[in-house]
Amino acid sequence: MASVICRWIAGGLAIALLATAAQAETRARAPIVRTDDVTRFFAVMDASGGRPDALLLQRRYLEPGSDALHQFSELRIGSMQRLADAIQQKPALYVKARTCAAALPGIRSGVARALRNLGEIVPSARFPPVTLLVGRGTTGGVTTPDGVVIGLETLCNADWMQADVTERFVHLIAHEYVHVQQHGAAVEVPAPTLLYQTLLEGGAEYVGELISGQPANSHLRRWAAGRECALEREFVAQRDSTDLSRWLYNGPGDDTRRGDLGYWVGQRIARAYVNRADDRQKAIAELLDVRPETAEALFSASGWTPACVPDSTGAR
Repeated sequence: MASVICRWIAGGLAIALLATAAQAETRARAPIVRTDDVTRFFAVMDASGGRPDALLLQRRYLEPGSDALHQFSELRIGSMQRLADAIQQKPALYVKARTCAAALPGIRSGVARALRNLGEIVPSARFPPVTLLVGRGTTGGVTTPDGVVIGLETLCNADWMQADVTERFVHLIAHEYVHVQQHGAAVEVPAPTLLYQTLLEGGAEYVGELISGQPANSHLRRWAAGRECALEREFVAQRDSTDLSRWLYNGPGDDTRRGDLGYWVGQRIARAYVNRADDRQKAIAELLDVRPETAEALFSASGWTPACVPDSTGAR
């Protein structure tokens, strides 16, 4: 009996150790979500009555800030004088940003859930940190091999996306985090074709929806309903062009034509590619590894056609 108890204890201990190891691995793979820069920024705003000068921003916001803030300041803000000027010129933007700062706890937990899902879908996923900070209202998100940086004030103002602030941040961060996993997102391609760039963004939209529940640009799906045939035919006709201006990085657009419609088309192509594959996980990996020289082959393998054109099986 004693030996049975010992074996039971040993077996239980082994299971506990394996569970502990698995939990440790999960924690090691879980990204750090940094919000200290946001907290520090609003402390500076409060200390200055909402009118900080460049010197105060330099000493109390930038200098003690994260590495991501220093890099972002150099590349996107420019200088603390420019940030001080933006605060004076656009005070409502920063008042609104404070409401999004209040949602940070929910954003952190939502991002953590989404990125745990990413680890299951993409076992080779990398998990560099996510940093939320405050800039000049010009950049909503930046992806580098070292992590994802989110301009809180810019994304907070993007009301044309999800109405719920927490959802908007979670889905956008999920999209940007998928870019971390893409070879193409880390390599500057001179004059990329519309097809290639659309597959990059569409792949991030597709996987971003898998892990967070919605694509970052879910509003495009609603607007495009009933317009699929014309839009997709237009895309096919222009897919080899290097002019991205009607499809990507062209702002929110309006009710006549929404901006960034390449995200919507690309997601549809990405979904078709994965749905057609025998090995879903392998197909997702191939989708995330799209390169300029493989874009056309991936597009062909997807079997995708405009909604009003029969595919190879005769279906529409």
